[in-house]
This record gives sequence, structure tokens and C-alpha cells, in this order.
Amino acid sequence: MNVSIIIDNLLHPPVLFFFLGMIASFCKSDLKIPDPLPKLFSLYLLLAIGFHGGVELNKTGINHAVIITLGAAILMAALVPVYTFFILKIKLDVANAAAIAATYGSISAVTFITAITFLETSGLAESGGYMVAALALMESPAIVIGIVLYKLFEKKEKKEGSLVPEPYGFSWGKVLHEAFLNGSVLLITGSLVIGLVSGEKGWDTLSPFAKDIFKGMLSFFLLDMGLIAAKRIGDVKNTGLFLPAFGVVIPVINACIGIFIARLIGLSQSDALVFSVLCASASYIAVPAAMRLSVPEANPSLYVPMALAITFPFNIIVGIPLYFYIITLFWK
Repeated sequence: MNVSIIIDNLLHPPVLFFFLGMIASFCKSDLKIPDPLPKLFSLYLLLAIGFHGGVELNKTGINHAVIITLGAAILMAALVPVYTFFILKIKLDVANAAAIAATYGSISAVTFITAITFLETSGLAESGGYMVAALALMESPAIVIGIVLYKLFEKKEKKEGSLVPEPYGFSWGKVLHEAFLNGSVLLITGSLVIGLVSGEKGWDTLSPFAKDIFKGMLSFFLLDMGLIAAKRIGDVKNTGLFLPAFGVVIPVINACIGIFIARLIGLSQSDALVFSVLCASASYIAVPAAMRLSVPEANPSLYVPMALAITFPFNIIVGIPLYFYIITLFWK
């Protein structure tokens, strides 16, 4: 493995700010990002990465290879929650298994952005703009699959004597609206379309905003993520080894499946890394919002900390360099 690439990633300012946030939280410092700002940082990152991806997609166009890649992305978003659900059901009830499975079938936009930054820092070729479209498409299918699994197996669990109450006010219309039109999906999809339509002229107009301050905003966001992640680690420490191990092992398995698919469909090394990172990441924004609405019996203190305090740091610190190393072995 190229140790210098790993060190460069760990010493990259946004990643170091993530560590700073964790250290501040562990030391019980009063460092805090005021409440309105983290959401602004999140919205900015989604807008910037979506717009840049649309501009790049404008350059390459929508061709056969792009369609195949997007199809593979949707396939993974639907496959991961199915097989992880049955693994989780070994130890958990149906509601929690479905919520966590949906979490790991969906994606983390910030992990995606960190992978893009890793490519830039390492001096590697940029990934194709269509990978932003893959990001947008992978967010929602896992939510729908998770809810379907919950509805199917909830009845069986009831028949076996479990006292699980009916979800109050459940509506598929509300669920689908949350899955496909929640703020993060709508913003990144809309930004992608705007970038696609405006092309290079649009990029010239917005590049001081979407490019020049990007890493500074990412640093602030990851600082806040470090503060939150360190606080949430304690939420899963009483669950034993199963869930923490799941939060590390499953992303690696998902990434390896993603790498295999990327090799099969002929993606470049850079696109393969981004695709594998999408497969390996877990949602801590869109899925929790949908699960609170549609699977209220699931415990948010399990699926949110697993994604945010275990899988997210693992992917940033270890996962991305590890996935890239595996890719370099097979793309020689």
C-alpha cells in the first residue's frame, strides 16, 4: 500500500479538523459550532458538489457507460439493505434491523465529498461528473426497501407473539415524499441539473463560490462532525460487539462488492474509488428522517450513532485509503 497517500489523506486539513472536533469532545471542551451553521455547511456542500458534477456531466454527456454505472448504483442501493437486514435480524428485532439496513443501503454525501478530496490531494484523476448522479440516485431506494422489509416481516413477528404496535399515521405517500423529495436529495439533484444546463459558463460564474471556498467549508463541517461523532460513540457501547463490528465489517464488504462491479463495468480507478465509497457509506441524514416517520419503533440511538460515530470515521480514516489500495491491485 502507498503509505504516503494514506499519510497525505490523514494530514489533509479537513480530516485534521475532524480529529480536532473529536479531541475537543473527548476533552469536554466548550468548542461548539452555533446551531444554524452546520445545516448551512451541509446545504453548501450538497449544492457545490451537485453543481460541479452537473458541469462535468455536461462535458462528458449521457452515454451508454453512464447509464450502466447509474444502473449499477441503483442495484447496490437496493441489494445492500436486503442482505444486511437478514444479518441484523440474527440479533435485532424487525424494526431496528430494517432501519439499520436502510441506513447502510443509503449513502453519506460527506463521505463521498471526502473521497473526491482524497483524489485531488493524491494528484489522481478526477472522477466523472455522473458519479454525483449516482450519489443522488442511491439515497432513496434503500429507504423504500427498508420500509418494505419492515412491513413484510412485522406481521410475521406479530404472529410469533411480539407486541409491536402499528405505526401511527403511516402513509406510503408521506414515506415516498420523504424518500425522493427530502431536502438533501432535492438540493443535490437540482444542483446537478442546474450545472448540467449551465455548463462551463455557469461554472465560470459560480466557481469562486463552489470551488474556491469549498475546502474551508468542508473543514468547518468536518469539525462539527468530529464533535458530534465523539459524543455519539457512547450510544452504542452498551450494545456489545455485534453492532460496532457490523459498522466496520459491512462497509468493507459493500466496498469490495462495489469494486468488483466497478471492474466488471469498466470504470476508471478514480470512478471505482468513488463508487466503492458510495457503496461503503451509511446515511445519517436522509434515512433517520424517513425512519422516524415510517418505522417509529426503531431506536434512533442505534442507527444514527452507528452511521455517524463508527462507519463515518472508519471510512474517512481507514476505508478510503484501503479501498483505493484494493483498486490499485486490480487495475494494474
